[in-house]
Amino acid sequence: MSPTTAAGDGLADRAADRALLPTATGARTFAAVRAMLRRHRLLTCLAVTVLVAGTGIGLLTAPLLGRIVDLVVARRGPDALTVPAALLLAVAVGRGVATAIGHSLVARLGETVLADLRERFVGRALRLPLDKVERAGSGDLTSRVTGDVTIIAKAVRQALPEFAAALLTIALTLVGLAVLDWRFLLAVLLAVPVHVLTVRWYIPRAASVYARHRVAGGALQHQLLDSVGGVRTVRAFRLTAAHQQALEERSKEAVTLALQGIRLVSGFFSRLNAGEFVGLTAVLVTGFLLVEGGSVSIGTATAAALYFHSLFNPINAALFLIDDAQSAGASLARLVGVSDLPAEPEHTGGATPADGSVKVRALRHAYVDGHPVLNGVDLEVRSGERVALVGASGAGKTTLAKLVAGVHAPRDGSIVLGGVEARELGPAGVRRAVTLISQEVHVFAGPLAEDLRLARPGATDEELRAALARVEALDWVEGLPEGLATVVGEGGHRLTVTQTQHLALARLVLADPPIAILDEATADAGSAGARVLERAALRALEGRTGLMVAHRLPQAASADRVVVMDQGRVVETGTHDELVAAGGRYASLWAAWSDSRPAPATVPAPRAAVEDSA
Repeated sequence: MSPTTAAGDGLADRAADRALLPTATGARTFAAVRAMLRRHRLLTCLAVTVLVAGTGIGLLTAPLLGRIVDLVVARRGPDALTVPAALLLAVAVGRGVATAIGHSLVARLGETVLADLRERFVGRALRLPLDKVERAGSGDLTSRVTGDVTIIAKAVRQALPEFAAALLTIALTLVGLAVLDWRFLLAVLLAVPVHVLTVRWYIPRAASVYARHRVAGGALQHQLLDSVGGVRTVRAFRLTAAHQQALEERSKEAVTLALQGIRLVSGFFSRLNAGEFVGLTAVLVTGFLLVEGGSVSIGTATAAALYFHSLFNPINAALFLIDDAQSAGASLARLVGVSDLPAEPEHTGGATPADGSVKVRALRHAYVDGHPVLNGVDLEVRSGERVALVGASGAGKTTLAKLVAGVHAPRDGSIVLGGVEARELGPAGVRRAVTLISQEVHVFAGPLAEDLRLARPGATDEELRAALARVEALDWVEGLPEGLATVVGEGGHRLTVTQTQHLALARLVLADPPIAILDEATADAGSAGARVLERAALRALEGRTGLMVAHRLPQAASADRVVVMDQGRVVETGTHDELVAAGGRYASLWAAWSDSRPAPATVPAPRAAVEDSA
């Protein structure tokens, strides 16, 4: 099997094994919305009251027009039309004012509830166990916090006020028809079966399609992040075809589901048009028969026809907005699903690590059953010691680092930090004892000083400068347009890869944990940048235990001890000189690296010197 084929199979396996974050059921989603509305009872009641008032005022239009028809039929003269016309004007103004206020209150209520939901979602997402987020993939969580929130916000700002007004208009119009004559209401109800069957046909199909489309969108976004974010690795290992195939499959699935949704909408509205035809025909026939029998006046029959005609827009709007509601509901269920997840416990077991030592015993771990990544790893790191983890890709270095950092819980074995079991410390206690820095460092939008204070909120500017100076970053920071006050991150000053990692190391110094783990933190910086960062990393690790997943062998050579891993096991351990002298696996790696270094360039002698030597 070729490397490309194997990689493609690996992509498919990872996609199949990925455990997406949960989606809430419809009942749980409704319960969550109801609970949020209860927290804003006053605003909810006020919004509903104003909307009911505005809708009720608007329903006076049809009877007033019917009265005008009766006055014209009776030939009462122009003077008799003055009062109904004035009342029509007053109704139009009153309805417009009340409707505008009602829509504003409903939109305000929706924005308030959306803000509560967003805060709850983000708060819970930030407190999720990291292994759960990693198993789901960053694209799943990213699509929820971006695409799903955007869909819900659009529904709240546009669809929700219209939907609420449409439902109220339909309900009160049916009451108005019953007041005119109960037989008009019966005529209108003939259209109800068509609409009910249409909705029953549409909702189950739409709910399924939209839910699957959101999941497909999350999978597509995750694949994009994987392919674009790792483009250097993809090209280096000739995995372009495999990643392109994966992207095509994800895109095809998303497009197919989108087209299914369009076909559903087309069938939906064709059925609604049939319902309108049935209902209007029934009302006109009923009105003709009642007027012919003398039961109602022409004006009353006209008012009934106007009432039903006025139902066209709210019914179509309500049913059309079901489309938006289904999409928003699917997105809402995805947010509630994350919000309901148990948060990582914040408390610790009460024990405090006595020092920065790390002891790993019989550690085993597997992401997928039957495919172990670590096989009984034993490792002991003394407090203050710097240990480099070396090995081929897939040897288990990063997994071991993440287990020590508490990102994952081991399947078997024990991790002791400073004399205390990691299980006793709890996730929060482990995070206080261990700081993990990887090659993926995020720079938050805002002043650079505030970015650094994430590690120590109360740090003064002098403490920030001291941390930057320790990792040899103060010179370039002071060279920025506004120094520590320079806005960085999205929309701000763009930092290089080396500068970004400098900030991460400065955060490490400010956080001051007893144990620090550097997971290939210099891998993306290039040769010159890597050398700068390696010096900075050594300075940042002074006074604390350091566990380094070494990307470059010179970084490993500078460590107090080198641990060589292969297929999830520790196969060699010792100092750089001891391992090179032993002639084992590390020595082979060092020899291969030394042979790959370019020979120093020969600098030609100055011409005068050549002439003198001649």
